[in-house]
Amino acid sequence: MSIQLSDHFTYGKLFRFTLPSIIMLVFTSVYGVVDGFFVSNYAGKTSFTAVNFIMPFLMILGCFGFMFGTGGGALIAKTLGEGKKEKANNLFSMIVYSSIIIGVILAVLGFLFIRPIARLLGADGELLENCVTYGRIILIAIPAFTLQYEFQCLFATAEKAQLGLYITIAAGLTNIVLDALFVGAFKWGLQGAAAATALSQCVGGIIPLIYFARPNSSLLQLGRFYFNGRSFLTVCGNGSSELATNISMSIVNMLYNTQLIKYAGEDGVAAYGVMMYVSMIFNAIFIGYSVGTSPAVSYNYGAENTEELKNLRKKSYFIIGFFAAVMFILAEALAKPLSKIFVGYDDGLLLLTLQGFMIFSFSFIFAGFVIFSSAFFTALNNGLVSALISFLRAFVFQISAVLILPIIWKVNGIWISIVVAEFMAVIVSVLFLIGNKKKYHY
Repeated sequence: MSIQLSDHFTYGKLFRFTLPSIIMLVFTSVYGVVDGFFVSNYAGKTSFTAVNFIMPFLMILGCFGFMFGTGGGALIAKTLGEGKKEKANNLFSMIVYSSIIIGVILAVLGFLFIRPIARLLGADGELLENCVTYGRIILIAIPAFTLQYEFQCLFATAEKAQLGLYITIAAGLTNIVLDALFVGAFKWGLQGAAAATALSQCVGGIIPLIYFARPNSSLLQLGRFYFNGRSFLTVCGNGSSELATNISMSIVNMLYNTQLIKYAGEDGVAAYGVMMYVSMIFNAIFIGYSVGTSPAVSYNYGAENTEELKNLRKKSYFIIGFFAAVMFILAEALAKPLSKIFVGYDDGLLLLTLQGFMIFSFSFIFAGFVIFSSAFFTALNNGLVSALISFLRAFVFQISAVLILPIIWKVNGIWISIVVAEFMAVIVSVLFLIGNKKKYHY
């Protein structure tokens, strides 16, 4: 029996409802991990460094889809909760078509400016050329990548999370198979890895577009629409926290790379890349759960069902806490085998990665609480609070920490800064939750 947004959520039902979203986000994160594995082991350390160096810039462009998906999903679900299905479908169509246009514009701008941006970040010589080569191939698929991120959020709103899961798995398997073929078998190196990722993003973005454009059994249907500027701005405002999070994290990652080049050379960037791959997958679990619960929160907010809001909040923080404990234990226990997968061929790089891993893994204790808190306020259509949590976490706390702590502890200060920033963000999240309790009665 399918789970509906209007249902009362037990722990079991909440887990089943969010599981497809969790797996979707994990599979999306696997793209970068698979690329990293094949590039590192088949194309070498410099190519591996280039992928990690330019990826934050590429993620900035793709994450606009996450803004439309989370912000649009919150407004669409709230509108459905108010019983206005026709308006919800108009909003859905407006969001999807607008994101396609924006995706094309971003791809063109990215293609033109990727070289000066990579050079500005500190890349030169072979590293610069590898960054441009990899980036320009990925940029061709940025409109599809934008749609993929967007639909991962909107499938849950349409009560078709299971279908979204199948499409994401298909995209992930496409990336894995093509990486093995292009990089492992054909020896196409960096270009092969980029092509595999770009084609898999097309699978994840275009197939959902075709599904929703045809008659279907979901709550949402693509069709003709009228552009509503006020609603569009509301969507952007609601999703601004997720956009701010992704942009800020990408900027922070660029800063981390710059600091690591300064304190540890290219080996530092490569070591950080390994940790980011693990972080992408672990944090995807937190993000997937948050994306999965958001439509239910928005629906019950629109329906003024405060008892179910309380139920969703309490159960969600318990689940997030359980995930956090498991991830910390796994990160500590698997640090060595995971590091060996990517950089086992270089003893010095392996040692540097392990040292960082043992510190970095403490960040998983705090990250999930902050990620869900930001998403919770987005679902309540309070984009301002959500954006403040995300901005303080990713921009203020992390940038301050990564600029100050390395002066004291050198390379270890870079790993410690991630943990300190997440802890500070938890404090801010708690204060916002307490301060808005009477307003939303959750």
